[in-house]
Amino acid sequence: MNWTTRTETSADIPAIREIVLAAFETSEEADLVDALRADEAWIDGLSIVATNQEGTPVGHALLTRCHIGETPALCLAPCAVLPEYQKTGAGSAAIRAALRAAKDKGGFFVTVLGHPTYYPRFGFTRASEHGIGLTIDVPDEAMMALTLDSGHPLPSGTVRYAAPFGI
Repeated sequence: MNWTTRTETSADIPAIREIVLAAFETSEEADLVDALRADEAWIDGLSIVATNQEGTPVGHALLTRCHIGETPALCLAPCAVLPEYQKTGAGSAAIRAALRAAKDKGGFFVTVLGHPTYYPRFGFTRASEHGIGLTIDVPDEAMMALTLDSGHPLPSGTVRYAAPFGI
């Protein structure tokens, strides 16, 4: 299926909340998206929706500011797809569009804490291989990083997330 992706609009905010609520067991991730929207970590143009043929958002990917050590970077989280559209490529389309938008805005580095079998398809590799870590314990294979420009190798350091993440 060919997915249409675009930057979120204010009209998409309720649909995005519903997508995230449907994709996760609790409201924590949906509340996180709302909190990030009000935080200085928010970057206009890096909240991406994938829409179905009717133009209704069914998937969402969000990139916000973070740091790797002192180096500015982006955090991919959360990513969500309505359950009935999971495993159709909607999430991948939203993530790829978000990464393209980040590169177009001059972003170089992206981190993600997620499924180690899913995110490598976008170029993410184990963060620890680059000397990147967190202040909390997570499975080593779940913390991943990506450079959007091979001319800029990943920096090393501890990831500092935006305040709404609580890490």
